[in-house]
Amino acid sequence: MMKLSPSILSADFSKLGEEIKALDKSGADFIHIDVMDGMFVPNISLGLPVIKSIRPYTNLPFDVHLMIEEPSRYIEEFVNAGADIITVHYEADKHIDRTLNYIKSFGKKAAIALNPGTPVCNIKDLIGLVDMVVIMTVNPGYGGQKFIDYTLDKIKEVKELSKEFNKDLLIEVDGGIASNNIKKVFEAGSNVAVAGSAVFKDGKIEENIKLLKGSIG
Repeated sequence: MMKLSPSILSADFSKLGEEIKALDKSGADFIHIDVMDGMFVPNISLGLPVIKSIRPYTNLPFDVHLMIEEPSRYIEEFVNAGADIITVHYEADKHIDRTLNYIKSFGKKAAIALNPGTPVCNIKDLIGLVDMVVIMTVNPGYGGQKFIDYTLDKIKEVKELSKEFNKDLLIEVDGGIASNNIKKVFEAGSNVAVAGSAVFKDGKIEENIKLLKGSIG
């Protein structure tokens, strides 16, 4: 079964609390929160105060994606803000094993993300440690980008590693996910999909989530 993690980067921020509640009622499994620092990626987005402010609106797990340099400096703050799953990029921290173990020391789920140009073999030794691998299916930093087709092979590679080292691994895809491609990422081995504009477009959150889940077949 594919889980859906709507990215609130595409939400209407003038009524963010209402849209969070709508996700809760519409079958979302996680809430994806993109944190960007303008250094690791060329954009700046949500920070700790926003996460704290929306935590009371839902009991859904917060899937917090740190697209920031040296994320290890801020793990405790994001835990305290309400994060349940914390994703760090392989490329963003020199001592990534230490960072992942630090996340888990708080009783939270640790995830590692790979940019499109980073080989899966780089994280082979970490598959048994993490709770989730995030395959970036676009280059991180902006919403609304086109899905990169060669990332399907990366999903398949991670799936094979999970069979050997971590059968409970969540494999999340992030970027360009819509009703016309969610089935193929599921068939490649993904079991969590991040979707932004495909969920929030036209303000029809419930209809759009049903369409995405129904497109898997």
